[in-house]
Amino acid sequence: MTTGMEQARQEMCDIGQRIWMRQYCAGNEGNHSMRVEEDQLLCTPTGISKGFLKPEMICTVDMDGNHLNVNQEYRPTSEVLIHLEIYKKRGDVRAVVHSHPPHATAFALAGMPIPEGIHPEAELFLGRVPFAGFAMPSKPALTESIVPLIKADTNAVVMGNHGVVCFGRSLEEAYYKLEILDAYCRILLLARPLGPPNLFTMEQMRELMALKETFGEKDDRLKNEADLENRITKSPFLRSFED
Repeated sequence: MTTGMEQARQEMCDIGQRIWMRQYCAGNEGNHSMRVEEDQLLCTPTGISKGFLKPEMICTVDMDGNHLNVNQEYRPTSEVLIHLEIYKKRGDVRAVVHSHPPHATAFALAGMPIPEGIHPEAELFLGRVPFAGFAMPSKPALTESIVPLIKADTNAVVMGNHGVVCFGRSLEEAYYKLEILDAYCRILLLARPLGPPNLFTMEQMRELMALKETFGEKDDRLKNEADLENRITKSPFLRSFED
């Protein structure tokens, strides 16, 4: 009989295969994890392509980052501390995915925050995506640049000159955030030669937020409508059309 832990390890491999097939990572880039107990999580090993993971390669660590595997051949990703701090900050988060999807990473390289008020799916499933300044990979500064930006309604963070980190209530949900974010960025880049995008009015944003609430999703942006409207109408992406 397949145990819950065996199923979780297989899901880690399956999501890795989907990430690799979508070309969201190259070589041994990226990492993902899922919380399987209050004091334990599964995470990807360092130095292994996400497209070729096997269940026995998946590492188990505690909430202090200690490696719990009997098999020491595979070591946890060096960026597991980012995952741990996200879990500690958000008790509702059960999975974290870090990768380098090319279209979203293009925004990261350009220092371009993800615009709001343009596409309904981005509003409903992503919300505001904070932008973290560049920090050295695998160093404590990387975690410190990301975690303070995470609020109760945050689903993803763009990492300056690096990539993105997405999280959710399941590993599949966290992966979907990754897909949606990269698809949105791809649409923006495809549409850019056509001219400035049409923006949602604040009334349309209120309707979208009301719809989002029916999905059980948090979004606190309407608590400060003036700030939201300012971000929509004066985003760096929109200003780039004036150059």
